[in-house]
Amino acid sequence: MREVVLDTETTGLDPNSGHRIVEIGCVELINHVASGKMLQHYLNPERDMPIEAERIHGLSNAFLKDKPCFADI
Repeated sequence: MREVVLDTETTGLDPNSGHRIVEIGCVELINHVASGKMLQHYLNPERDMPIEAERIHGLSNAFLKDKPCFADI
């Protein structure tokens, strides 16, 4: 069986408040074992990172400022 595990990190949980995705990560599993195929992108959210979110995932405005925007990946 082939599965893809998806993980995201965000600036917050409410897109209606302007929260954005700042990291996308995927790992392919074949029969529940990592196949070695993976994808990871850090994204510039084009907004300030709330300190509460940074405490959870450790991604700062300074780190993300030169990363591509979501529309560019």
